[in-house]
Amino acid sequence: MHPALEGLIVGAALAAILLGAEYYLQRKEAVDRAKRLKRAAALDGDQRRRIAAMVRFCVFIPPAFAVAWWLLFG
Repeated sequence: MHPALEGLIVGAALAAILLGAEYYLQRKEAVDRAKRLKRAAALDGDQRRRIAAMVRFCVFIPPAFAVAWWLLFG
């Protein structure tokens, strides 16, 4: 397998893990806040912006890993 493709796969997996962890943590915080305030659990604007920022960051991870992997192992 081509080194750039390996790096792309590794970068995509890392991006998915980071995005999943960020969503999980923000959702957990929303549920805790909802229990404390006795309301329905929902993400607020700040949490949505943090998740959106992580999505934008995760778009660049796979290509960066592909280039780095290709330069290091290619």
